[in-house]
Amino acid sequence: MTYQRKSGILLHPTSLPSNFGIGDLGKPAYEFVDFLSKSGQKIWQILPLGPTGYEHSPYTMNFSAFAGNPLMISLEMLAEEGLLKPDELIPLQGENINPNRVNFDQVIPYKTKYLKQAYQEFKKSLLNNIEFEEFVEKYANWLEDYCLFMAIFEANNYLPWNQWEKSLARREKDALQKQREELKESILYHKFLQYKFFQQWTKLRKYTNEKDIQIIGDVSIYVCHNSAEVWGNPDIFKLNPETLESAYIAGVPPDFFSATGQVWGNPVYNWEVLEKTEFAWWIERFRATLEYVDLVRIDHFRGFEAYWEIPGGEETAINGKWVKAPGMEFFKTMETKLGKLPVLAEDLGIITPPVEELRNTFDFPGMKILQFAFGDDSNNPYLPHNYIRNCLVYTGTHDNDTTIGWWEKSDDKQKEFVAKYLGYSSFDEVKAINWDLIRLALNSVAETAILPLQDILDLDNNSRMNDPSITPGNWRWRYQSNDLLTPELAEKLLQLTRIYNR
Repeated sequence: MTYQRKSGILLHPTSLPSNFGIGDLGKPAYEFVDFLSKSGQKIWQILPLGPTGYEHSPYTMNFSAFAGNPLMISLEMLAEEGLLKPDELIPLQGENINPNRVNFDQVIPYKTKYLKQAYQEFKKSLLNNIEFEEFVEKYANWLEDYCLFMAIFEANNYLPWNQWEKSLARREKDALQKQREELKESILYHKFLQYKFFQQWTKLRKYTNEKDIQIIGDVSIYVCHNSAEVWGNPDIFKLNPETLESAYIAGVPPDFFSATGQVWGNPVYNWEVLEKTEFAWWIERFRATLEYVDLVRIDHFRGFEAYWEIPGGEETAINGKWVKAPGMEFFKTMETKLGKLPVLAEDLGIITPPVEELRNTFDFPGMKILQFAFGDDSNNPYLPHNYIRNCLVYTGTHDNDTTIGWWEKSDDKQKEFVAKYLGYSSFDEVKAINWDLIRLALNSVAETAILPLQDILDLDNNSRMNDPSITPGNWRWRYQSNDLLTPELAEKLLQLTRIYNR
């Protein structure tokens, strides 16, 4: 795939500033897009937009691969529609409210109260709402199952679906119909939430595209076991037929960074079943994703060539094994059904020649991370002089520390290598490592350069989005105010962008 030379910023919507404890799709999002435009950026990269559960990872703890996260719905935009009263919107306050962190325990009940109020007002005009009816009909293939799943999930005190009554867990027709009747109010409420989420997102995306900015979305290869997708399609996952638990789970093997590997806990796919359907579920997933983003980054791309399969119940990844996946056939089928795919491959980790062949066969650009570049010698593939044009370069991703945080933790040997590479005589001369790496990314031959907003805002380790080695407390960072996105900062980034023809 060939791209024009461009750059952009990585920022998840939950990290936007807000009076309501979490970033949303309201005015601050539009102000951020304005900053992108003023600074000459052509890309806004986000993380998966789905509703999240335990610890709120958009990659491993999502209730749906298709639905949107209701916590991102702008209350102020609901008020503009008349679904809420503006004077009743009270900013979330309290001792545990930090403008730089999302406190989900407080945000969820706080926003839910307002969303339910808006729903009650919305119902008054339901009979004449043709647009809502069209939305429900258009997305019925995933919306019906998702809303039923959420209604039953809540009615069962948030127990995982395989612990529900057997007839519900196994989706017996009569039992499901009974739930549809008994829980119709809750089901309608969840349809309302999805309607408003996608209505607001569609409006924001249109505004973004009109500024000549594309949105890179993110598809996590795996989904959460406790999700509408696994409950609704158990045959395409490797589940224990008796307990309906995951018979095998995803992760990565032991390596230099972890002696026991990583256990993600997501069920792995039954690729034999998926192949027989011509990958129908995946085709629908991609089709849905491409309706609300312009480009798709595939997380853990290497899992389409071979994946690390761990027996269910294991606490470490040591006893896993590599299992071949039908990557070539998968992407050939996808292109036959959907056309040329605007896909970006997250090809980090253990990348073998077959993974590279899969990526190159379909001309998918891979990723280069500058924070990985200075660990050994000049042959390191993440050093800019070793890049090919068809790739994306990042100072760091959502899984990395901020550049300042990374620099502060680097040893003197690595700092010395960085300094020499940048043209300094000593690392003591380095005064703004984040801007040095931003410049290095922008001036590389990589056709796309992506910069985390934390690096542009000169933020340290306290603003890290995710640390893969730690489960609790991730995915909570947000910045305090759009006042930080000053005209001077936009001009500084614009000048660099122009110098390097981005």
